[in-house]
Amino acid sequence: MNSFSQLTRRAVLGLGILALASLPALAAKPIDVTSEQATSINALSDYLNSFKTMQGEFTQISPKGNLSRGVFFIQKPGKMRFEYAPPNPFLIVADGKWLTVKNVKKEKGDQFPLSQTPLRLVLGNKIDILKDTNVLDYEEQDGIASITVEDRETTLGSGQLMLVFDKTRNALQQWVVIDGKGRRTTVTLENVEAGIEPDPKLFVVKIDRKQRDSR
Repeated sequence: MNSFSQLTRRAVLGLGILALASLPALAAKPIDVTSEQATSINALSDYLNSFKTMQGEFTQISPKGNLSRGVFFIQKPGKMRFEYAPPNPFLIVADGKWLTVKNVKKEKGDQFPLSQTPLRLVLGNKIDILKDTNVLDYEEQDGIASITVEDRETTLGSGQLMLVFDKTRNALQQWVVIDGKGRRTTVTLENVEAGIEPDPKLFVVKIDRKQRDSR
């Protein structure tokens, strides 16, 4: 097992987004999206396109039920910081090109291209879920729409991403990454504020240069 796989497993697959990189694909076929469902999905795309900056808190539940909390910052295009609260030692930073997962206690980390993660569905300048993904499932109850997708170009790796959209509040409530073995990592967003300019230094992270060059 390479160092990247070891690191991301210890990070509980880093918000779930890294779980899609190396496991066999789940067998699924796109559904026929109804006009009503398309309206809801387009509303989610519109919401994701409605902000350039955002910050708040998150709660992550791993496939084994382990719970972690932290704070996040987003600046489009392509920048993000998810900072876990102790005792979880991990930090996840996207600088517009690279996604870095770092163990801040051990000062170890690894990087890989941001384009190979499903983060582009949140961090892109222009997002069109119906165009960019295959919709595998759609469920709605009490104004909460759960939309399961996979990348149409397969650049995200194997697996599925469920986006949970609160239509009443017009807000992304959570995402669930389902890896190639059916394991789920759930990330719930809380106390979200848009339009606040983050400190640019939040999106700068340093790791051991030897680790980066060894890829």
